[in-house]
Amino acid sequence: MMTSKPETPVPAPSATEASGQPSPAVAAEPAATEPEVVPTTSLRDIANAVLRQITRDRLITAALGCISIGALFLVWYLGTKYRFEFYIRFKNVPTPAEVFNQLTQVGLSNKYLVNIAISVRRILTGFFIAIAIGVPLGLLIGKYQRVRDFFMPCVEILRPIPAIAWVPMSIMLWPNNEAAIVYITFIGAFFPILLNTIHGVHSLDGVLVRAGKCLGANEAQLFWNVILPGSLPHIFTGLAVGMGVAWVSLIAAEMISGQFGVGYFTWEAYSLVDYPAIMLGMITIGVLGLACSGVIRMVGALLMPWLAFAPGGKR
Repeated sequence: MMTSKPETPVPAPSATEASGQPSPAVAAEPAATEPEVVPTTSLRDIANAVLRQITRDRLITAALGCISIGALFLVWYLGTKYRFEFYIRFKNVPTPAEVFNQLTQVGLSNKYLVNIAISVRRILTGFFIAIAIGVPLGLLIGKYQRVRDFFMPCVEILRPIPAIAWVPMSIMLWPNNEAAIVYITFIGAFFPILLNTIHGVHSLDGVLVRAGKCLGANEAQLFWNVILPGSLPHIFTGLAVGMGVAWVSLIAAEMISGQFGVGYFTWEAYSLVDYPAIMLGMITIGVLGLACSGVIRMVGALLMPWLAFAPGGKR
């Protein structure tokens, strides 16, 4: 007699299996992945990158400046060596070696150093007086229409008069030559500073002024926190231009009515037909002017660091 094996019961399909949908219990789980690492940049890294870029730009600027000055001296050297005589004549122009010898002879003498010190004192006195008057007055003229209506006619009358034309009048106005020369230097620096300050106020975005008023700023706060900072780029442009004009005015005044100073030193050398000393005086004037302009740019960079990162700004 054959005995049959008991059949294993087959479980009935669940509702999800019957419908063809995967069961949640057996659904494929996503493979575990490692968390994505997001690169982070510290403030120190950013500062180092900015410092490297600024240093690189300064090195390039210094190199280009040295190349430019070197090219100027090369033209001077070649012109005096071969005594070029086209429309410009180098026949009587001293060579760089002669001027260097002159520098070694008088460069450390009391007379030369005293002349430099007196010119620097005069230029700084007149220049700072021009700043003290020109910047506040320019801010007021630029901000208030009635102040502008009152002052601008006088400004437009006096502005075209060259500073050197004030020499005879200043000698009559002031009690001594020293005060007259400082006044002429002041006149040379005053109008560029004043007009650039006015232009800076006019160029200020009106949205900034309205925003300051909406935040409750009074007139003094608007001037100090909005108008003055917004006008600084134009003010420093006026300072740079005014410094150059002040040096021109100072040297001319010293040549005409001075008894000391680099201008007087240069004119005295011309009277004595001392050509190397003339060239030395001219180079001294140029170096002093370059130093003054460099100081103005440095102060401007300290007061306006944001300009280094503005479009077209210099680092």
